[in-house]
Amino acid sequence: MDPRAPLQMLTSRRDLLRSSGMGLGILGLAPLLNEFSFGQDPSVPNGALQGGPEAQTTGNSLRVRAPHFAPKAKRMVHFFLNGGPSHVDTFDPKPKLLEYAGKPLPTSYLTERRTGGALPSPFAFKKYGQSGLEISELFQKTAEHADNIAVIRSMVAQVPNHEPSLMLMNCGDSVQSRPSLGSWLMYGLGTENQNLPGFLAMCPGGYPIKDTANWQSGFLPGAFQGTFVDPKHTEVEKLIENIRSPHANLDAQARQLKLLRQLAMQNAAASVDSRLESRIESFELAFRMQTQASEAFDVSREPKEIRELYGDTVHGRQTLMARRLLERGVRYVQLWHGAGQPWDHHGDIEKNLRTNCGEIDQPISAFLTDLKRLGMLEDTLVLWGGEFGRTPVSEGGSGRDHNHWGFSVWLAGGGIRGGCVHGATDEFGFRAQESPTSVHDLHATILHLMGFDHEKLTYRYAGRDFRLTDVHGRVVREILA
Repeated sequence: MDPRAPLQMLTSRRDLLRSSGMGLGILGLAPLLNEFSFGQDPSVPNGALQGGPEAQTTGNSLRVRAPHFAPKAKRMVHFFLNGGPSHVDTFDPKPKLLEYAGKPLPTSYLTERRTGGALPSPFAFKKYGQSGLEISELFQKTAEHADNIAVIRSMVAQVPNHEPSLMLMNCGDSVQSRPSLGSWLMYGLGTENQNLPGFLAMCPGGYPIKDTANWQSGFLPGAFQGTFVDPKHTEVEKLIENIRSPHANLDAQARQLKLLRQLAMQNAAASVDSRLESRIESFELAFRMQTQASEAFDVSREPKEIRELYGDTVHGRQTLMARRLLERGVRYVQLWHGAGQPWDHHGDIEKNLRTNCGEIDQPISAFLTDLKRLGMLEDTLVLWGGEFGRTPVSEGGSGRDHNHWGFSVWLAGGGIRGGCVHGATDEFGFRAQESPTSVHDLHATILHLMGFDHEKLTYRYAGRDFRLTDVHGRVVREILA
């Protein structure tokens, strides 16, 4: 070819393959692109996912992929108590607070607001199960599963503020915009049901604080972002916005998508645009969902005894929806308590905490019971917790302020050693004292249970290999079965 030819006349390798033999050459290239569509280098141990954005957006982003090693869990649900549940009133009993009731503690730590004297828990704790795990009266039904639960009582966040702590718990970084845990799992594993979103965030009544940033895909392809669902509604058209087109029927939409894909293939001959590919995949998923979403979200199809087990409440319905979605191959479901930050109990904690716990105790217990019935608990990972805990001292006499120095979460199911406690806060429940566990440690443990070495699940962006745990994290092996 004449080197003086105009740039637009030069033929790329893709153009050559497309034009040779009536385009049959590009068909031979396609399976090769699919095989390494996520930059998987066969020379990397355990099939570590690597490579640049171009390699990682070719082909079907949502298809099932193998993790680094055999996973203990195949799917996950996260009960997110947004606002920060009080650990000293739920899963970390501190009888020493009675001795100091209303008095200043001998040790104190920086909190977001001025606090008062010690505030003993108004709720009684009791030992449950063969393990004797101590749990508050607020979770009597959940406590029936004590021998399946591992409580981490030594969690530590970074700051006593909701926004950065939400980003840290969900996305692994309290400052920078990063992909969420659900997006990383989608990137690493794909989803087993191509007709439903692999990652759903369900929050009754609207968005939590930081809204969609909590389930963002960040620099990962947009196909891995969470899909928001408002389970306050019962009709699928209101559950998921814009799931049905008011302008075109299914046949017309199918023709539109076919044309869109054809135009995209022409564009791909010259370059790979990850944003375009993600947008097209979202359109195609929305089209496929129209045939399956109604069935998946319709809890009335469940037997009466199962519906009664969960309870006819918004939290009962959304938890039952989560089970139905996981059963149908959805990878990750996050169940938020409600819009805003309903667990942010700065006042009248006895009344407000009792109300909130009463709304989710039965659904959580039913969920664990149901997973056992279906044989799903052994490979479903369950996480319970918020972005931080609450202070053992009072705010305004009846509430508790934010506490990032030490708080609790619990896990159950796939690969978890039930009936155990890891770590401890001090005698008042203010600060993690024994085996402090960072959010990075929690994320590393979750990825391990899902079959990944957290140091090797990476994505190259802006010249650097990023990972969920950044440069931190250790697997908490003490809670593993």
